[in-house]
Amino acid sequence: MGSLSIWHWLVVLVIVVLIFGTSKLKNMGKDLGGAVKGFKEGMKEAQDEPQKPQQVEQKADAAAAKETAPADQKQA
Repeated sequence: MGSLSIWHWLVVLVIVVLIFGTSKLKNMGKDLGGAVKGFKEGMKEAQDEPQKPQQVEQKADAAAAKETAPADQKQA
C-alpha cells in the first residue's frame, strides 16, 4: 500500500496531461531545461570567479609597488 505501481503513475500522468494539456507541459519542460542550463553556467562562473579576484589583487599590488617606489626615491 505504501508503494505505487507503474499503473498508478500512468493514471497520474494521464490526469496531468488532461489538466494541463501537452502544449503547456512542453513549455514547462523548455523552461525547466533553460533553468537547469542557466544553473550549470552559473556554477561554472562561480568556479572560475575566485581566480579572477586574485589576478586583480596581484595587478593592484604591482601598481601600488610602482607608485610607492618613486615616492621613496624622492624622499631619499
